Amino acid sequence: MLRGNFLTPSLIRTSPFLTFLSKISLPLMHQSNCHTYRPLLCWHMHSFTKPITDIKQNRFSADLTTGLCTLAFSKKSTVNESSAPNTGTMSNKSKKKARRESPEGVLRHKLDMCSKRGDVFEALRLYDDARSNGITLSQHHYNVLLYVCSCKCGSESSENGDRENDLNLGLKRGFEIFQQMITDKVDPNEATFTSVARLAVAKEDPEMAFDLVKQMKSFGIPPKLRSYGPALFGFCKLGNTDKAYEVDAHMGESGVVPEEPELSALLKLSVDAKKVDKVYEILHRLRTLVRQVSESTFKIIEDWFDSVDAAEIGVLNWDVSKVREGIVRGGGGWHGQGWLGSGKWRVERTQIDENGVCCSCNERLVCIDIDPRETENFASSLSNLACQREVRSDFNKFQEWLGRHGPFDAVIDGANVGLVNQHNFSFYQLNTVVNRLRQMSPSKRMPLVILHKGRVSGGPAQIPKNKKLLDIWRDGGALYTTPPGSNDDWYWLYAAVNCKSLLVTNDEMRDHLFQLLGTSFFPRWKEKHQIRLSVSRDGLNLLMPPPYSIVIQESENGSWHVPVITGDDLEAPRQWLCATRARVKSLHSLFSN
Repeated sequence: MLRGNFLTPSLIRTSPFLTFLSKISLPLMHQSNCHTYRPLLCWHMHSFTKPITDIKQNRFSADLTTGLCTLAFSKKSTVNESSAPNTGTMSNKSKKKARRESPEGVLRHKLDMCSKRGDVFEALRLYDDARSNGITLSQHHYNVLLYVCSCKCGSESSENGDRENDLNLGLKRGFEIFQQMITDKVDPNEATFTSVARLAVAKEDPEMAFDLVKQMKSFGIPPKLRSYGPALFGFCKLGNTDKAYEVDAHMGESGVVPEEPELSALLKLSVDAKKVDKVYEILHRLRTLVRQVSESTFKIIEDWFDSVDAAEIGVLNWDVSKVREGIVRGGGGWHGQGWLGSGKWRVERTQIDENGVCCSCNERLVCIDIDPRETENFASSLSNLACQREVRSDFNKFQEWLGRHGPFDAVIDGANVGLVNQHNFSFYQLNTVVNRLRQMSPSKRMPLVILHKGRVSGGPAQIPKNKKLLDIWRDGGALYTTPPGSNDDWYWLYAAVNCKSLLVTNDEMRDHLFQLLGTSFFPRWKEKHQIRLSVSRDGLNLLMPPPYSIVIQESENGSWHVPVITGDDLEAPRQWLCATRARVKSLHSLFSN
C-alpha cells in the first residue's frame, strides 16, 4: 500500500479524500524530510484498513471499491487529562481562572492577540513552543493558527519580495498545521475548512478549495457562504466558467444564498466570457437578491451594456402578450423573457424624479406590489422572533394592547425621532411629527408612538409641558411604553407590519436584530413603508416612501434601469443606470395593426 515513503498512485485514485490528502502531503514531503510525514501517512493508511464500527471511535471509514470515504471524528474533543487543571471542588469563578491561567488558556490568549494583529511569525513561534512543551492544542488553537496563515497568504500589503516569502511561509506552515490537526484527531469545523480553502487558493488551486467544501458534508458540517468564496473567486480569477458555475450550483444545492460580491464576480466572468444568457440570468439574480448594487457592480453592468456583445444580442420581434404575462406573473418590474430589441444600447447615468420618471428616457418606473400573504407570514415570523428574544409575557401583553387599540395609519420610533439632529431628546420635535402625521391621516387619528419606560419617567419627561403631551398621547390610546430591559425595536417594527402602516424612523435597520429577518421580504417592505426625517434650518421634512420600487427593473420594451446604493445623505439624489435602445415593433403589434 505504501511505495517507499509515498502513497501508491493506484490507491490514491480510488479515494477522493486520499487524493485530497496527497495534494497536501506529497508536495510537503518533497520540500521537507520525508521521514517527518511517513508516520502520518502510515497512520492514515492503517486507519483506512479498519472497518468502521462506531463513528464515536475516531476512525476513518472507507469503501475503497466504490471510491467513497468519510473521515468521521467523534464529537467529543480530545483533552490531555494530565495537563488540564483539577477543578472538581472549585467555584465557577475559580474554574474559569484556572482554565485561563493554564498553559492551554495562556496559549489561546496569545494566539488570539496574534490573530488580532495579523502576526503570523509570533503565532508560529507560539505553535512550535507549544508542540515542544507537550501542550495539547484544541480546535480553537488550530483554527486561529490556520486563519492567521491564510490571512498572511491573502495579504497584499507587503512589498513584492516580502509578500512572496510570507506567502510561502503561510502556505507551507498552514498545510503542516492542518496535517497535525488531522493527526491529533481534533474535530475540524467550518472555520477549519474555510481557512484551508483559502490556503489552497493562495497556491492557485481553487480545485482543492472546492474539494474541501465537498468534504465538509462528509463531516456533517453545513458549508457557509464564506466556505465557497475561495473556490468561487479562485475559478473566476482564472476565467474558468465551467467550474465557477459548478461551484455556484453546489451553493444552491446546499441552500447557500450568494450575496453581491459572489454575483458580481460571476457577472464579470460571464461578461468577459461572452456568456450572454448567463449575464441575463445573473442580472435577474442581482435584482432578486441584491436590488441595489455597489459602484463596482454598477460599472460591470455599465460596461456590459456598452459592449459589442450586448449590441449583438436580442430579438427583433417578440410576442407582447408573453412579455406582459411574465410581468404579471412576476409581480411587476420584470418579465424574464430574455433580451428584447437589437442594436447598440444607449447607456447613461441618470436620476429618477419624484414621480418615478427616468430623466434620461422618460420611462416611468413601477411600484412592485407585495403579496398580502407575505406580509402576514412576515408578521408571524417577527412575532416568533420577538417572543424568543424578549420576555414573552411582555410582548404578548403588547400584542393584546395593539389588538384593542389598533390599527394605526402610522407608527413612530419615538426614541429615534426625538433625537434626530438633537443633542438631547426633544418632545417638541416628536410632537411636530405626531401632528404632521395626524393631518395626513385619512381618519385624522394620531399615530402610535413607541417609547421606552425610561423616556417617559425621567429627564425631559418631567417638564410640565412634556408631561402634558404624554398624557394627551396616552389618553388618546396612541402611546405604548415598553418595559425596562426590552428592545423597543421589536415593538415598533411589529406594530407597523401588523397594522400595515407607515413607519417613521431614521434607523437604517442594518444591525444584527434586522439581519435575523432575512434579505428577501424585509427590504421590500421597508422601502414601501418607511418615512425618514430630515431636519434643517428650514424646519422638519418628512421623506415619504417613493412611488416606485428602488430595484433593478426590466421594462416591457426591453430597457433596463439599475439603481446604485446611496450613502447616508437622505436627500442626495440616487444615481441610476438607464440602458435603452431603439424601439422595434413587436410581432404582436405588427399583426394587430
